[in-house]
Amino acid sequence: MKAKDNKKAFGFVDVITRTEKTRKKGLTMVLDKGLGPNQAQDLMQAAPYIDIIKLGWGTPRLSPEDVIRRKIKLYRNHNIKVGNGGTLLEIVYQQGKTELFLDYCRQMGLDLIEVSNGVMPISTEEKANIIRSANAAGFSVISEVGKKDPAEDRKLSLQDRIIEARSDLEAGARHVIIEARESGKSLGVYDDKGGLKEDMARTLVEEIGIEKIIFEAPDKNQQVNLILLFGSDVNLGNIRPEDVIPLETLRRGIRGDTFGKL
Repeated sequence: MKAKDNKKAFGFVDVITRTEKTRKKGLTMVLDKGLGPNQAQDLMQAAPYIDIIKLGWGTPRLSPEDVIRRKIKLYRNHNIKVGNGGTLLEIVYQQGKTELFLDYCRQMGLDLIEVSNGVMPISTEEKANIIRSANAAGFSVISEVGKKDPAEDRKLSLQDRIIEARSDLEAGARHVIIEARESGKSLGVYDDKGGLKEDMARTLVEEIGIEKIIFEAPDKNQQVNLILLFGSDVNLGNIRPEDVIPLETLRRGIRGDTFGKL
Protein backbone atom coordinates (compact mmCIF):
# COMPACT_ATOMS: atom_id res chain seq x y z
CA MET A 1 0.00 0.00 0.00
CA LYS A 2 1.28 3.47 -0.87
CA ALA A 3 0.23 6.93 0.26
CA LYS A 4 1.41 10.53 0.11
CA ASP A 5 3.00 12.11 3.15
CA ASN A 6 2.64 15.87 2.61
CA LYS A 7 4.16 16.78 5.97
CA LYS A 8 7.63 15.84 4.81
CA ALA A 9 9.86 17.29 2.12
CA PHE A 10 9.05 15.97 -1.37
CA GLY A 11 5.63 14.98 0.00
CA PHE A 12 4.34 14.34 -3.51
CA VAL A 13 6.56 11.24 -3.76
CA ASP A 14 4.59 8.07 -2.96
CA VAL A 15 6.20 5.79 -0.38
CA ILE A 16 5.26 2.60 1.42
CA THR A 17 3.13 3.46 4.44
CA ARG A 18 3.98 2.32 7.93
CA THR A 19 1.96 2.19 11.12
CA GLU A 20 2.46 5.30 13.23
CA LYS A 21 3.68 5.10 16.82
CA THR A 22 2.83 3.50 19.13
CA ARG A 23 3.61 0.51 16.88
CA LYS A 24 3.26 -3.16 17.70
CA LYS A 25 5.43 -4.31 14.81
CA GLY A 26 8.14 -2.86 12.63
CA LEU A 27 9.93 -1.62 15.73
CA THR A 28 13.26 0.16 15.52
CA MET A 29 15.46 -0.09 18.61
CA VAL A 30 18.36 2.35 18.71
CA LEU A 31 21.57 1.86 20.68
CA ASP A 32 22.65 4.94 22.66
CA LYS A 33 26.32 4.34 23.48
CA GLY A 34 26.70 7.53 25.50
CA LEU A 35 25.24 10.31 23.38
CA GLY A 36 25.71 13.80 24.77
CA PRO A 37 22.65 16.00 25.39
CA ASN A 38 23.05 17.88 22.10
CA GLN A 39 23.46 14.66 20.15
CA ALA A 40 20.36 13.24 21.83
CA GLN A 41 18.39 16.34 20.93
CA ASP A 42 19.54 16.14 17.31
CA LEU A 43 18.51 12.48 17.20
CA MET A 44 14.92 13.50 17.96
CA GLN A 45 14.60 14.71 14.37
CA ALA A 46 14.20 11.00 13.67
CA ALA A 47 11.90 10.35 16.67
CA PRO A 48 8.90 9.29 14.51
CA TYR A 49 10.97 6.31 13.35
CA ILE A 50 12.32 5.27 16.77
CA ASP A 51 10.33 3.02 19.10
CA ILE A 52 12.91 2.04 21.72
CA ILE A 53 16.24 3.48 22.83
CA LYS A 54 18.59 1.27 24.80
CA LEU A 55 21.27 2.88 26.98
CA GLY A 56 24.02 0.53 25.88
CA TRP A 57 25.52 -2.01 28.30
CA GLY A 58 27.19 -0.13 31.22
CA THR A 59 27.60 3.28 29.57
CA PRO A 60 25.18 5.11 31.91
CA ARG A 61 27.40 4.18 34.87
CA LEU A 62 30.07 6.55 33.54
CA SER A 63 27.70 9.43 32.75
CA PRO A 64 26.45 12.21 35.05
CA GLU A 65 23.11 11.28 36.58
CA ASP A 66 21.48 14.54 35.54
CA VAL A 67 22.46 13.96 31.91
CA ILE A 68 20.92 10.47 31.93
CA ARG A 69 17.75 11.83 33.55
CA ARG A 70 17.46 14.56 30.92
CA LYS A 71 17.99 12.12 28.05
CA ILE A 72 15.41 9.70 29.41
CA LYS A 73 12.89 12.52 29.78
CA LEU A 74 13.66 13.80 26.28
CA TYR A 75 13.22 10.39 24.70
CA ARG A 76 10.03 9.59 26.57
CA ASN A 77 8.59 12.99 25.66
CA HIS A 78 8.93 11.84 22.04
CA ASN A 79 6.95 8.64 22.73
CA ILE A 80 10.06 6.43 22.81
CA LYS A 81 10.48 3.67 25.38
CA VAL A 82 13.83 3.83 27.14
CA GLY A 83 15.60 0.87 28.69
CA ASN A 84 18.86 -0.39 30.15
CA GLY A 85 21.47 -2.48 28.45
CA GLY A 86 21.17 -6.10 29.53
CA THR A 87 24.81 -6.39 30.57
CA LEU A 88 24.32 -3.77 33.29
CA LEU A 89 21.50 -5.81 34.79
CA GLU A 90 23.62 -8.95 34.63
CA ILE A 91 26.36 -7.22 36.62
CA VAL A 92 23.78 -5.95 39.10
CA TYR A 93 22.40 -9.47 39.45
CA GLN A 94 25.86 -10.86 40.16
CA GLN A 95 26.30 -8.21 42.87
CA GLY A 96 22.94 -9.09 44.46
CA LYS A 97 21.44 -5.66 43.76
CA THR A 98 18.56 -6.44 41.40
CA GLU A 99 15.85 -4.91 43.61
CA LEU A 100 17.93 -1.77 44.18
CA PHE A 101 18.53 -1.57 40.42
CA LEU A 102 14.82 -1.73 39.60
CA ASP A 103 14.01 0.93 42.21
CA TYR A 104 16.70 3.20 40.81
CA CYS A 105 15.55 2.66 37.22
CA ARG A 106 12.05 3.74 38.25
CA GLN A 107 13.42 6.86 39.94
CA MET A 108 15.43 7.70 36.83
CA GLY A 109 12.35 7.44 34.61
CA LEU A 110 13.14 4.27 32.68
CA ASP A 111 10.02 2.42 31.56
CA LEU A 112 11.66 -0.61 29.93
CA ILE A 113 13.93 -3.28 31.42
CA GLU A 114 16.08 -5.60 29.34
CA VAL A 115 16.88 -8.96 30.91
CA SER A 116 19.69 -11.04 29.43
CA ASN A 117 22.24 -13.71 30.31
CA GLY A 118 24.78 -13.08 27.57
CA VAL A 119 27.74 -12.66 29.92
CA MET A 120 26.79 -13.93 33.37
CA PRO A 121 25.64 -17.54 33.97
CA ILE A 122 21.98 -16.88 34.76
CA SER A 123 19.75 -19.93 34.31
CA THR A 124 16.62 -19.81 32.19
CA GLU A 125 14.54 -20.25 35.33
CA GLU A 126 16.23 -17.44 37.23
CA LYS A 127 16.06 -15.22 34.16
CA ALA A 128 12.31 -15.80 34.11
CA ASN A 129 12.15 -14.83 37.78
CA ILE A 130 13.90 -11.53 37.03
CA ILE A 131 11.44 -10.87 34.20
CA ARG A 132 8.52 -11.48 36.57
CA SER A 133 10.07 -9.17 39.18
CA ALA A 134 10.54 -6.37 36.64
CA ASN A 135 6.96 -6.81 35.43
CA ALA A 136 5.69 -6.70 39.01
CA ALA A 137 7.64 -3.46 39.50
CA GLY A 138 5.66 -1.90 36.64
CA PHE A 139 8.16 -2.09 33.80
CA SER A 140 7.71 -3.32 30.26
CA VAL A 141 10.26 -6.10 29.78
CA ILE A 142 12.23 -7.35 26.84
CA SER A 143 14.62 -10.28 27.02
CA GLU A 144 17.67 -11.22 25.03
CA VAL A 145 18.65 -14.69 23.88
CA GLY A 146 22.23 -15.56 22.99
CA LYS A 147 25.76 -15.20 24.32
CA LYS A 148 28.19 -12.38 23.68
CA ASP A 149 31.17 -14.74 23.34
CA PRO A 150 30.92 -16.43 19.90
CA ALA A 151 32.36 -19.68 21.27
CA GLU A 152 29.70 -19.78 24.00
CA ASP A 153 26.95 -18.73 21.59
CA ARG A 154 27.78 -21.62 19.25
CA LYS A 155 27.00 -24.03 22.11
CA LEU A 156 23.37 -22.95 21.97
CA SER A 157 21.30 -25.01 19.58
CA LEU A 158 18.39 -23.54 17.68
CA GLN A 159 16.05 -25.47 19.97
CA ASP A 160 17.84 -24.07 23.04
CA ARG A 161 17.12 -20.55 21.79
CA ILE A 162 13.46 -21.34 21.09
CA ILE A 163 12.94 -22.90 24.53
CA GLU A 164 14.55 -19.94 26.29
CA ALA A 165 12.62 -17.40 24.21
CA ARG A 166 9.33 -19.13 24.99
CA SER A 167 10.20 -19.24 28.69
CA ASP A 168 10.96 -15.50 28.66
CA LEU A 169 7.68 -14.70 26.89
CA GLU A 170 5.69 -16.88 29.27
CA ALA A 171 7.33 -15.04 32.19
CA GLY A 172 6.07 -11.74 30.78
CA ALA A 173 8.64 -10.44 28.30
CA ARG A 174 6.98 -8.48 25.49
CA HIS A 175 9.74 -9.13 22.96
CA VAL A 176 12.79 -11.33 22.63
CA ILE A 177 15.99 -9.88 21.17
CA ILE A 178 18.20 -12.21 19.14
CA GLU A 179 21.75 -11.35 20.20
CA ALA A 180 24.21 -10.02 17.63
CA ARG A 181 26.16 -7.36 19.54
CA GLU A 182 27.55 -4.32 17.74
CA SER A 183 29.59 -6.32 15.26
CA GLY A 184 26.74 -8.45 13.95
CA LYS A 185 29.16 -11.30 13.26
CA SER A 186 29.53 -14.90 14.44
CA LEU A 187 26.49 -14.70 16.72
CA GLY A 188 22.88 -15.83 16.54
CA VAL A 189 21.48 -15.62 13.02
CA TYR A 190 24.75 -14.28 11.51
CA ASP A 191 27.80 -16.12 10.24
CA ASP A 192 31.41 -15.02 10.77
CA LYS A 193 31.14 -12.52 7.91
CA GLY A 194 27.87 -11.05 9.13
CA GLY A 195 25.77 -12.89 6.56
CA LEU A 196 22.21 -13.85 7.52
CA LYS A 197 21.44 -17.51 8.21
CA GLU A 198 18.03 -17.39 6.55
CA ASP A 199 16.84 -20.86 7.55
CA MET A 200 17.62 -20.15 11.20
CA ALA A 201 15.89 -16.77 11.09
CA ARG A 202 12.80 -18.29 9.45
CA THR A 203 12.57 -21.04 12.06
CA LEU A 204 12.81 -18.55 14.92
CA VAL A 205 10.02 -16.50 13.38
CA GLU A 206 7.86 -19.58 12.82
CA GLU A 207 8.37 -20.83 16.37
CA ILE A 208 8.27 -17.53 18.28
CA GLY A 209 6.30 -15.13 16.08
CA ILE A 210 7.43 -12.23 13.92
CA GLU A 211 5.91 -9.60 16.23
CA LYS A 212 7.70 -11.02 19.28
CA ILE A 213 11.24 -11.07 17.86
CA ILE A 214 13.67 -8.17 17.61
CA PHE A 215 16.64 -9.06 15.40
CA GLU A 216 19.75 -7.10 16.25
CA ALA A 217 20.95 -5.86 12.88
CA PRO A 218 23.67 -3.21 13.16
CA ASP A 219 24.80 -3.38 9.52
CA LYS A 220 22.91 -2.22 6.44
CA ASN A 221 23.20 -5.53 4.58
CA GLN A 222 21.65 -7.33 7.55
CA GLN A 223 18.81 -4.81 7.64
CA VAL A 224 18.24 -5.23 3.91
CA ASN A 225 18.23 -9.03 4.08
CA LEU A 226 15.81 -9.14 7.00
CA ILE A 227 13.46 -6.62 5.39
CA LEU A 228 13.46 -8.50 2.09
CA LEU A 229 12.89 -11.78 3.93
CA PHE A 230 10.18 -10.69 6.37
CA GLY A 231 8.90 -7.35 5.07
CA SER A 232 9.03 -3.74 6.21
CA ASP A 233 7.52 -4.54 9.59
CA VAL A 234 10.30 -6.77 10.91
CA ASN A 235 11.56 -5.58 14.32
CA LEU A 236 15.21 -4.48 14.23
CA GLY A 237 17.61 -3.56 17.03
CA ASN A 238 21.13 -2.25 17.72
CA ILE A 239 20.54 0.46 15.12
CA ARG A 240 23.12 3.22 15.23
CA PRO A 241 21.68 6.72 15.77
CA GLU A 242 22.97 7.91 12.42
CA ASP A 243 21.32 4.95 10.67
CA VAL A 244 17.73 5.52 11.84
CA ILE A 245 16.55 7.47 8.80
CA PRO A 246 18.59 5.35 6.34
CA LEU A 247 16.90 2.27 7.83
CA GLU A 248 13.48 3.87 7.42
CA THR A 249 14.22 4.49 3.74
CA LEU A 250 14.87 0.77 3.41
CA ARG A 251 11.56 0.00 5.11
CA ARG A 252 9.75 2.48 2.83
CA GLY A 253 11.33 1.25 -0.41
CA ILE A 254 13.07 4.52 -1.23
CA ARG A 255 16.62 3.18 -1.27
CA GLY A 256 18.10 1.14 -4.06
CA ASP A 257 18.43 -2.02 -1.97
CA THR A 258 14.68 -2.36 -1.45
CA PHE A 259 13.17 -0.15 -4.16
CA GLY A 260 10.60 -2.14 -6.14
CA LYS A 261 11.20 -5.26 -4.03
CA LEU A 262 8.67 -4.80 -1.24
